[in-house]
Amino acid sequence: MQRIAVLTSGGDAPGMNAAIRATVRTAIDWGWEAFGVKNGFAGLIAGSIVPLGKRDVGGIIQRGGTMLGSARCREFCAEEVQRQALDRLEERGIDALVVIGGNGSQTGAHALSRRGLPVVGVASTIDNDLSGTEVTIGVTSAVDVALEAIDRLKVTGESHHRAFLVEVMGRKCGYLALMAGLAGGADAIVIPEQETDPERVADNLRAAYANGKAHAIVVVAEGARNNAEGMAEYFREHHQRLGFELRVTKLGHVQRGVAPGAFDRLLGTRLGAAAVEQLAGGVHGVLVGQIGGRVGATPLDEVVGRTKPLDLDLLELAQVLAR
Repeated sequence: MQRIAVLTSGGDAPGMNAAIRATVRTAIDWGWEAFGVKNGFAGLIAGSIVPLGKRDVGGIIQRGGTMLGSARCREFCAEEVQRQALDRLEERGIDALVVIGGNGSQTGAHALSRRGLPVVGVASTIDNDLSGTEVTIGVTSAVDVALEAIDRLKVTGESHHRAFLVEVMGRKCGYLALMAGLAGGADAIVIPEQETDPERVADNLRAAYANGKAHAIVVVAEGARNNAEGMAEYFREHHQRLGFELRVTKLGHVQRGVAPGAFDRLLGTRLGAAAVEQLAGGVHGVLVGQIGGRVGATPLDEVVGRTKPLDLDLLELAQVLAR
């Protein structure tokens, strides 16, 4: 193997740059040439491939986002488009590809692997719903952003005797909401995996008020059936008397743009280096992630088309602690 390329795909996540840096520098250490693909699979189709040296990835480990850019590319599911991607790599003499991203990204990696290209995936998504790893690059930093916001809202909530509906990212997965809510001492947590009756949330808020709390926090995943705006509208329409004034705060993409914390820098570094080591050992068609606290590899066949279930016991624990 002489030439290796790396791309980031899907939603950006804090720590992706650490993984890019480790991939490039480990490949160079093996005596290989390293290349970066701009803007994910869309850039691969367009042939936006640039050489990367050690200094090209210097000073990026502390930066959020991805220096290579990212994009969602729904058309990549078409066989003709996949062949175009392989042609672009062949034109540059590139022998292998490292794909840093979540479920959609690894589906694309798997498609290229099945067509004979040596591919290794690196687990990175702030949803932490990817099979084959206990934790993904970016999720820890994203949870920390949400937790910081919750802590600050508690301060202003106490000053004005308010309740906040805090909406965090998570269209299909409630991991961010669950972890931030549990760590932030939320009075209720609303996630897509388990439908929550707005009346139950109202009961929790009234109980918090009756118990003398000066504020209340409800953490809501954006993909929940009753998101923050929907729940607030429900309370207005049904003239719910909650005791608190009610406000809605949406964190949105602010969770993605944070500088990665120590954990995500280290995880990105370990997984990026491991991806190259897998290829050097003749192993490909796998996802590298953290398993049992150590770096491990799982066949993409066992990753694609599956999502890691949420531990709903933690939701029950949060409910117990909020009573």
